[in-house]
Amino acid sequence: MTSKDTQEVLAVVQASNGRRFLGLASLGMLGVLLLYIAFARPPDLGWQIFLIVVGGVSLWGADAMRRATASRVELTETELRDGDGTVIALVGDIISMDRGAFAFKPSNGFLLKTKTTNTRIWRPGLWWRMGRRIGIGGMTPGHQTKFMSEILSALMAQRDLKD
Repeated sequence: MTSKDTQEVLAVVQASNGRRFLGLASLGMLGVLLLYIAFARPPDLGWQIFLIVVGGVSLWGADAMRRATASRVELTETELRDGDGTVIALVGDIISMDRGAFAFKPSNGFLLKTKTTNTRIWRPGLWWRMGRRIGIGGMTPGHQTKFMSEILSALMAQRDLKD
């Protein structure tokens, strides 16, 4: 059995269907419109290349967001992980959490800082990790991320009491 099988999930954060549809439709339509403009009424060559590149990046971003928001973030007593089993952070490794209005965090989310540096990963609309900083949120409902951050805060306080 893996650790995923033996640990109880305490909180779950996943993208809501409405936010997911709106975000994917907006980004996909942007890509389609930019490509349409680039080919239907071609401007100068430099601008046409720019429109094609930005349109392609928009469509790539929409697909990346579609795949990422199909998953979810789970919190157990020992780890924060993606629905596919990718460990985002260990609870014992988390130093601090920032939920403030002026924090560099995803919409409706929170920011974590860990002791150790880890690889960069970006799951658009759900979570990201850059070095020691982790952002959870984006297309997620505020009540889910608030609940997860409260449970995580309690786990961190419990851990600090043991130390």
